[in-house]
Amino acid sequence: MGTSIYPLNQEAAAEASQNKLLYITHSRYENDWPSQPHIHPFAELFYVKDGCGSFLIDEEEYSIEKDDFVIVNAGISHTEVSSPSMPLEYVTIGIEGLSFSFEGNKDYIIFSCKNEQKDLFFYMSAMLNEMEEKNRDCEVVCQNLLEVLIIKLIRRTNFAFEVAPTVQINKECVKIKRYIEANYTQDITLDFLAELSHLNKYYMVHAFTLHYGCSPIRYLCQTRIKASKELLANTNYSITEVAHYSGFSSQSYFAQCFLKSCGQTASAYRKSRKKGDAL
Repeated sequence: MGTSIYPLNQEAAAEASQNKLLYITHSRYENDWPSQPHIHPFAELFYVKDGCGSFLIDEEEYSIEKDDFVIVNAGISHTEVSSPSMPLEYVTIGIEGLSFSFEGNKDYIIFSCKNEQKDLFFYMSAMLNEMEEKNRDCEVVCQNLLEVLIIKLIRRTNFAFEVAPTVQINKECVKIKRYIEANYTQDITLDFLAELSHLNKYYMVHAFTLHYGCSPIRYLCQTRIKASKELLANTNYSITEVAHYSGFSSQSYFAQCFLKSCGQTASAYRKSRKKGDAL
């Protein structure tokens, strides 16, 4: 495996950009590198300059060939496998602080850029040339070229995706969580939360789940259950009233959620709390 890696001096890169170019690699498979699935804490762009093989993402295998482009978000297991007869040659770019939102709630996408090959690869090869030649302020130039490359990708018309800085996404997830905690009695939908956070709905669900360990709707349900337990233990409201004041649309749905969450009915929970208080 012949690989040239050009790490970037982060202090020299553009400070204004929230996404940082971490590295650029140019690799050519030479039958001497065992491919192993791996995970990065950052997004990665992968362009097949020549050859063919397959790309493994979360145990799913996809065929790749010359002029294919792969985008993989942070935290996703992936690796490439080269064809022995037509070895892979590719360019890889690591980007910190950037997440891609794809249709279908996926964390990756593979597409052919044959029609845009000259356009897209121009920026990648320009970045490689800058780092190879080590020109003055090459890190700044590469950072700016990355910004243009991302815009070029967004402009593609045959698929849709969005990009958002990780810091922004984390901030919006906190905003959603706080809104749910303050307004759990209201009618809250995923569409509304997506509009509130200015994020793609499917990616918003993924980002919130990654950040808090459960989906926004699941967290909403948990918040309502917590409120209902307080009402059951400290008031004489009927079960129907408890369901209403906790934000549930109906008593039957409340009963279903409470049983699933607590392992007992709301009435049984109230009796156990009353009995415990009496002791």
